Amino acid sequence: MAIATEELLHLLNRRRFLAGSTALAAVPLMSWKALAQSAAPFVFKQGDAEITVVSDGELALPLNVMAVDASPEQLAEIAKHMGWPADTAKPHANVPVIKIANDVIVVDNGSGNKFQPTAGKLAENLSAAGIDPASVTKVVFSHAHPDHIWGTSKVDGTLLFPNAAYYVGETEWNFWTDPGLLAKMPAEMGDFVKGAQRDLAAVKDKVTMVKGGQEVAPGLTVLDTPGHTPGHISLELAGGEGLIMPVDVMVNPIVSFEHPEWKFGFDADHDQAVKNRKALADRAAADKLKMLGFHWPYPGVGFAEKNGTAHRFVAAN
Repeated sequence: MAIATEELLHLLNRRRFLAGSTALAAVPLMSWKALAQSAAPFVFKQGDAEITVVSDGELALPLNVMAVDASPEQLAEIAKHMGWPADTAKPHANVPVIKIANDVIVVDNGSGNKFQPTAGKLAENLSAAGIDPASVTKVVFSHAHPDHIWGTSKVDGTLLFPNAAYYVGETEWNFWTDPGLLAKMPAEMGDFVKGAQRDLAAVKDKVTMVKGGQEVAPGLTVLDTPGHTPGHISLELAGGEGLIMPVDVMVNPIVSFEHPEWKFGFDADHDQAVKNRKALADRAAADKLKMLGFHWPYPGVGFAEKNGTAHRFVAAN
């Protein structure tokens, strides 16, 4: 059953994102015009790789999840610049499909039909892009949250990508597959745990554990970026100017770049998340690496640019 937007308020640890907001000095926000996804998918070359950004739709979340530390006035500015309603964040879900050498690699497989009705569009949009799920050779799970792995199986219980090998961070796998995890987590997170364990179990005979520095394919390297979840991983693709896919280390093109120190409501370890968020932005800006964001407005491709003590996101042409 899909989870309604309002139910998310009960699925999260309320201490994280309903804590009293801290009034911070107002800092001008970069203007951001949300991009509409065209009928044709966004495709670009990165070195020898071809990347198609396929939409899984969008989510609807309480606005203050995006920036727990922001004041009401700052949240209002963020919503305005993102083109969101006054009380709701509507992050996109951009799934990269990477064709390199003999591989077709999908990074996360979206929400399926189990999370929110505005998401779970991956299968139909793959079809529209001319990508046969049976042709996918590898699937990389950045982490085991609903909007990233609940699309693992179709309604009939079969795998969306039946011929793929699956890759997940070893720490992430061990965390979510712990038989005692459900009892350790807040009751509000019960569905998250059950869903993760269901979908990881579905690929247990096809999965490979990975750590930072390992390659999933030639030139596609795992980056250890814990904080959002205990074993969250990001990816770096060599070729051209280089490409970083931070996934949920950096969830928003305003907040993650201009206020990396602000808490994101779904982060498990705030300090780790901030450290990795700053490190990825610093490196991307210094080395002029391209970035592709899972939750940034479609297609989520651009660059980090140094802006005082933080950064700004500049969308690619």
